[in-house]
Amino acid sequence: MGAAPTIMLRDDAALRVFDTGQGLPIVFQHGLGGDAAQVAQNFPDCPSRRRLTVECRAQGGSGAGSKRPFSIAMFADDVLAAADAAGVERFVAGGISMGAAIALQLAARHPDRVLGLVLVRPAWAFDAAPGNMQPYVEVAELIDRLPLDEARAAFASSVTATRFRSEALDNLASLLGFFAREDVAVFAEVMQAIANDGPGVTRPEAASLAMPTLVVGSGIDLVHPLATARELAETIPSAALAEVTPKAADKDRHFTEIRAAIGGFLDRNFNNQDQS
Repeated sequence: MGAAPTIMLRDDAALRVFDTGQGLPIVFQHGLGGDAAQVAQNFPDCPSRRRLTVECRAQGGSGAGSKRPFSIAMFADDVLAAADAAGVERFVAGGISMGAAIALQLAARHPDRVLGLVLVRPAWAFDAAPGNMQPYVEVAELIDRLPLDEARAAFASSVTATRFRSEALDNLASLLGFFAREDVAVFAEVMQAIANDGPGVTRPEAASLAMPTLVVGSGIDLVHPLATARELAETIPSAALAEVTPKAADKDRHFTEIRAAIGGFLDRNFNNQDQS
């Protein structure tokens, strides 16, 4: 990932901020429960692109702080504060899953600052608490209610897990992994809050966005439906949709194709020029 992170204090939360490369500034955020390593796996880092990534509260190496409730708006505000602190006035906003929701909110709320938009495997379109995010709520509620071993066993034998086991094993592995987190109690709070939240962007607001946009989606994914990616691409004017190999089918090819799609989009629309 390059340089070591710096620490930004927001309220009483110490957040890790990664700032790598030079040139075109891109703010790129991880998904729910992810970190900067997840971003590095998906983003085509190179010396001519400056990437800024904030590990969101209670995720990666960032602290939770005491401010509540956790929300996509809270995380977006943290990201904008990091851009301000780094002296980045205008940037391409992007992210994976939850990070895509953060990027969409930044583009809608701060269109004067967002040069372009990259939405990778979006889990939300416009509604809060979509059905595809409810397994996260289910996991969080079990963690809150039962001893950890019992909670994991209960989820593993649930109707939800049975469906995921037959249709989306990669998603199931991620959900089961949450029970093994060291910060499981506070992360359950984050999961429940974010899964019940949304980007806070209406369809008309998305339809008014006037910036180059790339939406990346794939199949065999119950948490990030390809239909959601298509809906966003059809709503945002001039958005391009890139459908990549499902992660469940070929993980290496999946990430290679995502990096290629993002790199091509940035080259075509910004020519790697420093626009800060």
